Amino acid sequence: MLLSSFYNLRNDQIKLFSFLNNNKRKLNYPHYFHNSYNLYFTRFPVLSSKKCFQNIKIINISQSVQYSSLIGKNHKESNLSLNKKCKESIIKHSWLEKYLPPKLLPYALLARLDKPIGTWLLYLPCTWSITMATYQAHLPITQTIYMLTLFGVGAFIMRGAGCTINDMWDRKIDKLVERTQNRPLASGVITPFQALTFLGLQLSAGLTILTQLNYYSIFLGATSLSIVIIYPFMKRVTFWPQLYLGLAINWGALLGWPAMIGNSDWSVTFPLYCAGVCWTLMYDTIYAHQDKNFDRAIGVKSTALLFGDKTNQYLTFFSGSMLTLLTISGYMNGQDWPFYLISILGTGSHLAWQLQTVNLNDAADCNRKFRTNKWAGLMVLSGILADITWKNMKNNQETIEVN
Repeated sequence: MLLSSFYNLRNDQIKLFSFLNNNKRKLNYPHYFHNSYNLYFTRFPVLSSKKCFQNIKIINISQSVQYSSLIGKNHKESNLSLNKKCKESIIKHSWLEKYLPPKLLPYALLARLDKPIGTWLLYLPCTWSITMATYQAHLPITQTIYMLTLFGVGAFIMRGAGCTINDMWDRKIDKLVERTQNRPLASGVITPFQALTFLGLQLSAGLTILTQLNYYSIFLGATSLSIVIIYPFMKRVTFWPQLYLGLAINWGALLGWPAMIGNSDWSVTFPLYCAGVCWTLMYDTIYAHQDKNFDRAIGVKSTALLFGDKTNQYLTFFSGSMLTLLTISGYMNGQDWPFYLISILGTGSHLAWQLQTVNLNDAADCNRKFRTNKWAGLMVLSGILADITWKNMKNNQETIEVN
């Protein structure tokens, strides 16, 4: 590409472009550098002695990704320093690069294998339901461990499938949002047909896991797929897509119990499910604040935009509702004091910390607080497990006294 035909660029500009163009294959990261990509400069202001470049775009046919203020402050910096800064700015390192071949990397990124928080948030409501069933029915620990493992594998697979469905729906929108414009479908690294084929493999694997359960649970689990499919569409028609996400991602709270026992105790599982939905409304509203400016510009709806300056009040309401519903579920299941101490008071303390410290105008802080919800969910699980341990200790003590 002859850049000199556009503008009279300085030598340092040409050297940087040559580095980028010549090292596309050496960088070996198809998520950003693809054979069909062309790199070129889009703005060529009269350069002062303090500024080298303002913008570089990576173009793949119709889509563009803009990196602003990519390079350093002084055009007199050495080529080595310039190259180092450029490479560090463009490439986002991931542990997946170390272990996967380049051809598989885009599919791993499509399934968000580099971001396990989504799997945790899908899996944890399952664990609550499974362990509460264990507590109520005095089930053997081997059965509980088996079911927790099975649901863990299922959550891993189906979370990836959900991400694929979401990106297939949103590939045009994702191109317009800074945080998502480099996703494999949005950037063109994967075609829609390839994504559909990959989704078929994911759903087949998920179905294999589901068929290990009893017939009641198979039917109940299959009914969640319709919610999963329509969820990405909701951000186009309602300001409550987080509610639909909550309905989908917490389905395991309804499924874990009958997977263990063979039927549902709705007095326990339904308030547990609703608690999970409120939890999702809390943490995903925080998450949505990362993209609120982009969403507002392109017409995508979210609770972050709906609540606006009153977000903290709504988050407090959702957090309180989650704890209330957890308490109801625990009471209906006959839980003892470890559940209320750890699952209710402990989790409540963590949620209060989130609400007190989150900066909703700082995207990085919103992401950090969002990811800490793994620990909130684990705290709920820890309280149930502690209660099971306490109950077994009491039963053993009573048996010893009787003997």
